[in-house]
Amino acid sequence: MLSKSEVKYIQSLHHKKFRDEEGAFIAEGNKVVMELLQSGQFVCEQLIGEQQWFQENEVLIKKHFAGTFQEVKDFELQKISALSTSSQTLAVFKKTQKKEIVVKGRITLLLDTIQDPGNLGTIIRIADWFGIAAIICSADTVDQYNPKVVQSTMGSLARVNILYTDLLKWTAANATIKIYTAALHGKNVSELKGLKEGFIVIGNESKGISAELLQLATEKITIPKIGNAESLNAAVATGIILSHLQ
Repeated sequence: MLSKSEVKYIQSLHHKKFRDEEGAFIAEGNKVVMELLQSGQFVCEQLIGEQQWFQENEVLIKKHFAGTFQEVKDFELQKISALSTSSQTLAVFKKTQKKEIVVKGRITLLLDTIQDPGNLGTIIRIADWFGIAAIICSADTVDQYNPKVVQSTMGSLARVNILYTDLLKWTAANATIKIYTAALHGKNVSELKGLKEGFIVIGNESKGISAELLQLATEKITIPKIGNAESLNAAVATGIILSHLQ
């Protein structure tokens, strides 16, 4: 049974303000929690779950977690869950220290005001799939530690370095790196096959890329449209673009 103070603390981590203050975040879901535990990238403060989940994963849990597992009932998990449907387990992790980001000789994603947690989580997962080491986010992009983002990454949060900063200042400080902005009109993305270095900029779900960033573009790139859809989901567009660079 969780104490009232534990419930209050975990519920507070649903909100960015308290995640920042505590330097902690929550992860929910069997796969996500186990992936983050095994990665060794985040220190686990609390591991909470149903008895069946613990029994099924006991050997692996004890290999990566030295603390005490807190067994709870499903209704208790529902009380502390940030998701519409709770899973069998929830963990509290400490945020990791920032790693040095290397952009020379690499493809790096720049995200301009991505607002949907599911989109950001999926983009992080896609980046992990294609071996993208770092994502640079505008300061107003949704928090990487938002519970829905964490859940959507399916563990890729541990393998992709993410930095929040002023994108205009970032590109100015890395002026030798070419900038490729995803747009409705531009060079066919298939012509970039084999690209080994550059910033790929993905814009806001409804407004696209800011005018200031568009002006800095070395090249505007587009995914050719065959049908009549007005636009592509930001995460889908990211996946298609990265697949064409291989």
